[in-house]
Amino acid sequence: MTTGLIEIRRAKPADAAAIAAVHDAAWRASYRGLIPGIELERMVERRGPRWWDAAIRRGSRLSVLLVGEDVAGYVNYGGNRAKSLPYGGEIYEIYLHPLYQGLGFGQRLFAAARRDLTLARLDGLVVWALAENENAVGFYRALGGQPVASSTEQFGTKTLDKTAFAWQR
Repeated sequence: MTTGLIEIRRAKPADAAAIAAVHDAAWRASYRGLIPGIELERMVERRGPRWWDAAIRRGSRLSVLLVGEDVAGYVNYGGNRAKSLPYGGEIYEIYLHPLYQGLGFGQRLFAAARRDLTLARLDGLVVWALAENENAVGFYRALGGQPVASSTEQFGTKTLDKTAFAWQR
Protein backbone atom coordinates (compact mmCIF):
# COMPACT_ATOMS: atom_id res chain seq x y z
CA MET A 1 0.00 0.00 0.00
CA THR A 2 1.41 3.35 -1.06
CA THR A 3 0.64 6.30 1.19
CA GLY A 4 0.85 9.98 0.54
CA LEU A 5 -1.30 12.02 -1.77
CA ILE A 6 -5.01 11.26 -1.86
CA GLU A 7 -6.67 12.41 -5.05
CA ILE A 8 -9.99 12.01 -6.85
CA ARG A 9 -9.91 12.46 -10.61
CA ARG A 10 -11.68 11.32 -13.75
CA ALA A 11 -10.77 7.80 -14.78
CA LYS A 12 -8.41 7.33 -17.72
CA PRO A 13 -8.16 4.29 -20.00
CA ALA A 14 -4.90 3.37 -18.23
CA ASP A 15 -6.97 2.90 -15.01
CA ALA A 16 -9.19 0.15 -16.47
CA ALA A 17 -7.27 -2.82 -15.05
CA ALA A 18 -7.02 -1.24 -11.59
CA ILE A 19 -10.74 -0.39 -11.57
CA ALA A 20 -11.53 -3.98 -12.58
CA ALA A 21 -9.40 -5.22 -9.66
CA VAL A 22 -11.23 -2.92 -7.21
CA HIS A 23 -14.58 -4.02 -8.62
CA ASP A 24 -13.63 -7.69 -8.26
CA ALA A 25 -12.41 -7.38 -4.66
CA ALA A 26 -15.24 -5.09 -3.53
CA TRP A 27 -18.01 -7.16 -5.08
CA ARG A 28 -16.67 -10.42 -3.67
CA ALA A 29 -16.40 -8.85 -0.20
CA SER A 30 -19.78 -7.10 -0.37
CA TYR A 31 -21.96 -9.72 -2.03
CA ARG A 32 -20.53 -13.14 -1.11
CA GLY A 33 -23.38 -15.01 0.57
CA LEU A 34 -25.92 -12.45 -0.64
CA ILE A 35 -25.84 -12.95 -4.42
CA PRO A 36 -25.72 -16.64 -5.42
CA GLY A 37 -22.12 -17.72 -6.10
CA ILE A 38 -22.42 -18.50 -9.79
CA GLU A 39 -24.29 -15.24 -10.47
CA LEU A 40 -21.70 -13.24 -8.53
CA GLU A 41 -18.88 -14.87 -10.51
CA ARG A 42 -20.61 -14.04 -13.80
CA MET A 43 -21.11 -10.42 -12.79
CA VAL A 44 -17.50 -10.00 -11.67
CA GLU A 45 -16.12 -11.71 -14.80
CA ARG A 46 -18.22 -9.50 -17.08
CA ARG A 47 -16.61 -6.37 -15.66
CA GLY A 48 -12.98 -6.97 -16.59
CA PRO A 49 -10.48 -4.39 -17.85
CA ARG A 50 -11.97 -4.33 -21.37
CA TRP A 51 -15.41 -3.45 -20.02
CA TRP A 52 -14.00 -0.59 -17.92
CA ASP A 53 -11.83 0.66 -20.77
CA ALA A 54 -14.90 0.82 -23.03
CA ALA A 55 -16.91 2.65 -20.35
CA ILE A 56 -14.16 5.24 -19.91
CA ARG A 57 -13.68 5.72 -23.65
CA ARG A 58 -17.39 6.24 -24.28
CA GLY A 59 -17.40 9.07 -21.73
CA SER A 60 -19.06 7.53 -18.68
CA ARG A 61 -18.81 9.74 -15.61
CA LEU A 62 -16.31 7.60 -13.77
CA SER A 63 -13.93 8.92 -11.13
CA VAL A 64 -11.21 7.12 -9.23
CA LEU A 65 -9.82 7.67 -5.76
CA LEU A 66 -6.05 7.40 -5.69
CA VAL A 67 -4.05 6.76 -2.55
CA GLY A 68 -0.56 7.50 -3.70
CA GLU A 69 -0.46 5.73 -7.06
CA ASP A 70 -2.98 3.02 -6.11
CA VAL A 71 -6.57 3.09 -7.37
CA ALA A 72 -8.35 2.50 -4.07
CA GLY A 73 -11.92 3.02 -5.28
CA TYR A 74 -14.22 4.40 -7.93
CA VAL A 75 -17.59 6.03 -8.41
CA ASN A 76 -19.74 5.80 -11.55
CA TYR A 77 -22.61 8.30 -11.86
CA GLY A 78 -24.81 10.31 -14.20
CA GLY A 79 -28.44 11.06 -14.88
CA ASN A 80 -31.13 9.32 -12.86
CA ARG A 81 -32.32 6.23 -14.72
CA ALA A 82 -35.57 5.85 -12.70
CA LYS A 83 -37.67 8.54 -14.33
CA SER A 84 -40.46 7.98 -11.79
CA LEU A 85 -38.18 9.46 -9.10
CA PRO A 86 -37.83 13.29 -9.06
CA TYR A 87 -34.03 13.44 -8.78
CA GLY A 88 -31.71 14.59 -11.53
CA GLY A 89 -28.62 12.57 -10.65
CA GLU A 90 -27.80 9.01 -9.72
CA ILE A 91 -24.76 7.26 -8.36
CA TYR A 92 -24.74 3.94 -10.19
CA GLU A 93 -21.83 2.44 -8.29
CA ILE A 94 -19.44 3.47 -5.55
CA TYR A 95 -16.88 0.92 -4.38
CA LEU A 96 -13.65 0.83 -2.45
CA HIS A 97 -11.13 -1.97 -2.32
CA PRO A 98 -11.71 -3.69 1.06
CA LEU A 99 -8.25 -2.53 2.28
CA TYR A 100 -9.45 1.09 2.04
CA GLN A 101 -12.94 0.73 3.52
CA GLY A 102 -13.87 2.41 6.79
CA LEU A 103 -11.36 5.25 6.37
CA GLY A 104 -13.68 7.99 5.08
CA PHE A 105 -12.74 7.54 1.43
CA GLY A 106 -16.27 6.53 0.44
CA GLN A 107 -17.56 9.85 1.77
CA ARG A 108 -14.99 11.65 -0.37
CA LEU A 109 -16.00 9.77 -3.50
CA PHE A 110 -19.67 10.41 -2.77
CA ALA A 111 -19.09 14.14 -2.23
CA ALA A 112 -17.04 14.44 -5.44
CA ALA A 113 -19.75 12.74 -7.51
CA ARG A 114 -22.48 14.84 -5.91
CA ARG A 115 -20.54 18.03 -6.64
CA ASP A 116 -20.01 17.02 -10.26
CA LEU A 117 -23.69 16.18 -10.71
CA THR A 118 -24.69 19.55 -9.25
CA LEU A 119 -22.29 21.33 -11.61
CA ALA A 120 -23.97 19.45 -14.47
CA ARG A 121 -27.32 20.81 -13.19
CA LEU A 122 -28.51 17.35 -12.21
CA ASP A 123 -30.09 18.44 -8.93
CA GLY A 124 -30.98 15.90 -6.31
CA LEU A 125 -29.43 12.48 -6.14
CA VAL A 126 -30.57 8.89 -5.83
CA VAL A 127 -28.64 5.68 -5.23
CA TRP A 128 -29.90 2.10 -5.00
CA ALA A 129 -28.62 -0.50 -2.54
CA LEU A 130 -29.53 -4.10 -1.89
CA ALA A 131 -31.59 -4.04 1.30
CA GLU A 132 -29.58 -6.91 2.84
CA ASN A 133 -26.26 -5.12 2.22
CA GLU A 134 -26.05 -3.66 5.71
CA ASN A 135 -22.76 -1.83 5.05
CA ALA A 136 -24.17 0.03 2.04
CA VAL A 137 -27.49 0.81 3.73
CA GLY A 138 -25.65 2.11 6.81
CA PHE A 139 -23.29 4.17 4.66
CA TYR A 140 -26.12 5.91 2.78
CA ARG A 141 -28.12 6.52 5.97
CA ALA A 142 -25.03 8.02 7.66
CA LEU A 143 -24.69 10.40 4.70
CA GLY A 144 -28.27 11.59 5.24
CA GLY A 145 -29.95 9.53 2.51
CA GLN A 146 -33.67 9.02 2.92
CA PRO A 147 -35.35 5.85 1.63
CA VAL A 148 -37.72 6.92 -1.17
CA ALA A 149 -38.49 3.78 -3.18
CA SER A 150 -38.04 0.03 -3.23
CA SER A 151 -37.83 -2.61 -5.90
CA THR A 152 -36.39 -6.06 -6.46
CA GLU A 153 -33.59 -7.45 -8.57
CA GLN A 154 -33.25 -10.98 -9.86
CA PHE A 155 -29.95 -12.85 -9.51
CA GLY A 156 -30.44 -16.24 -11.11
CA THR A 157 -33.23 -17.86 -9.10
CA LYS A 158 -32.87 -15.49 -6.14
CA THR A 159 -34.85 -12.24 -5.85
CA LEU A 160 -33.36 -9.54 -3.63
CA ASP A 161 -34.99 -6.37 -2.36
CA LYS A 162 -33.33 -3.06 -3.05
CA THR A 163 -33.91 0.42 -1.65
CA ALA A 164 -33.43 3.83 -3.26
CA PHE A 165 -31.89 6.48 -1.02
CA ALA A 166 -32.19 10.11 -2.03
CA TRP A 167 -30.77 13.53 -1.26
CA GLN A 168 -32.18 16.89 -2.28
CA ARG A 169 -29.74 19.52 -3.51
